[in-house]
Amino acid sequence: MSGNSTIEKLVIVGSGPAGWTAAIYAARANLNPLVFPGRGEGKDLVPGGQLMLTTDVENYPGFPKGIMGPEMMQLFYQQAMRFGTRVVTDDGVKTLDQLSNDTLYQIFQNARELDLSKRPFNIVGDGGYECQAQAVIIATGAKANWLNLENEQRLAQTGGGVSACAVCDGALPMFRDTELAVVGGGDSAIEEASYLTKFASKVYLIHRRNELRASKIMQQRALDNPKLEVLWNTTVIDVLGDEKISGVRLKDTQNGAEREIPIHGLFLAIGHTPITQFLNGQLDLDSAGYVKLTDPGRSFTSVEGVFTAGDVADHVYRQAVTAAGMGCKAAIDAERWLAEKGID
Repeated sequence: MSGNSTIEKLVIVGSGPAGWTAAIYAARANLNPLVFPGRGEGKDLVPGGQLMLTTDVENYPGFPKGIMGPEMMQLFYQQAMRFGTRVVTDDGVKTLDQLSNDTLYQIFQNARELDLSKRPFNIVGDGGYECQAQAVIIATGAKANWLNLENEQRLAQTGGGVSACAVCDGALPMFRDTELAVVGGGDSAIEEASYLTKFASKVYLIHRRNELRASKIMQQRALDNPKLEVLWNTTVIDVLGDEKISGVRLKDTQNGAEREIPIHGLFLAIGHTPITQFLNGQLDLDSAGYVKLTDPGRSFTSVEGVFTAGDVADHVYRQAVTAAGMGCKAAIDAERWLAEKGID
């Protein structure tokens, strides 16, 4: 620890809906929270979370006409900062009046190292800022697994019809009465494909094997759906389209034959990876790497004084509204825990 390290009451790691909501509640409770928001696209922890890669958000309460994902996160950020939240930037800790909107999500530091072996916990940012904390909220989220094709990534970031969340985006007007495709073969893939058949004229389920990994009842649901067609032994090798997706190029995994099919939306359902690697095994995780809750319905983790919120601990719902709710719970749990410890 450096000699000038400060001791904070509460540090929040992550700045998606869970992180900023936790900051709003903590700031209003006079905990003076400090947030390590993360930094640009090259890092796992994207400031603003997965909503920074989402275009129209129509299922978050309070926005009857919908809202762009990045715009929503800007509002979350401004609300948290309005009540006195502070953020770690490349130039040190900043308050709202010390930041300009044009630098938002560009100069923020991520938490690179956490030492949870003793309290106060020690935290080091990837830009070198270091502090200690009596309590920490882990709200780093989970990143969707992608095919990592160049045009897939470009269209996902520009709202061109590529998404990793059918429940979030599938009901948008751009996808209605069109042919769509889902990549995957597990329960989540079938759930998303089945959901999309409510709006699409046809849905292709693209799976690289000759049998699905999903449960038998989920498989039967897919096979019985007249609007859903499974493309067996097939992988996506290219995503076509300029401003909007126009199709995908497929490859047969058995004979290598290639073909193209026209579609107007592509949804990836090949899993998520929780951003927990930086914890270096200091918190109990489940088999998939998600932070374990020691008390279901609360936010407590295996280390006293460390709380969690959002998709980093939720592999079921993964929605902005559930993440925000978990952020609220984590802040309240942290506030009460600090009070019990006589830390005010």
